[in-house]
Amino acid sequence: MKCGVVVFPGSNCDRDCLFAAKLAGLEATFLWHQARDLSGIDCVILPGGFSYGDYLRAGAIARFSPIVEEVISFAKKGGLVLGICNGFQILLEAGLLPGAMLPNRGLRFISKRVHLRVENNSTPFSRGYKMGEVIELPIAHGQGNFYADPDTMKKLEESGQIVFRYCDAHGEVCDSANPNGSLGNIAGICNEQGNVLGMMPHPERATQDILGGVSGLVLFRSLASLCGV
Repeated sequence: MKCGVVVFPGSNCDRDCLFAAKLAGLEATFLWHQARDLSGIDCVILPGGFSYGDYLRAGAIARFSPIVEEVISFAKKGGLVLGICNGFQILLEAGLLPGAMLPNRGLRFISKRVHLRVENNSTPFSRGYKMGEVIELPIAHGQGNFYADPDTMKKLEESGQIVFRYCDAHGEVCDSANPNGSLGNIAGICNEQGNVLGMMPHPERATQDILGGVSGLVLFRSLASLCGV
């Protein structure tokens, strides 16, 4: 499996994503934001950062870049797409995932490690985790407060599209474990087909013990396992 890591002006997690993918045994290459050729790519990764300076709002300008136009078509054909942090915000702006991202509750940028509970391990990205498993990943964002209208929230719940929720170290989903005010303690969701995942925490920053843990590497190895690596 070959991953393409998109590089926007302002991306700052692209190299970390490339490293994590290769560490998991995947082929990986960079894709420039003006590119339109996704031939040979099996999974597109939209990394974290501040694409186009986050002007207007996070992800709003990147959504109109040439590469994202191709990513939308790629996803609709069943291609795998992973959006991390700013990448998640771009997927929401592009309409590949439902909902919107608001500024954090408290209006402060947050950078720390958080606990997540795995709510769906049937996606290509989460198949390496156990259902209900509690993992720890870093977050670093100012606009990670997920919001959706009641009908959309009901659909996300009923269709199993919520993949990760913020929780405490014991797996309890509670407001005190919610770092940004996200509805339903949502940290990551997928589309109905399960081939598009957006998440605010950074799995690429938790791939080695020296980084504080390897919970994030499991996500990349989940992708690698699809091709028997």
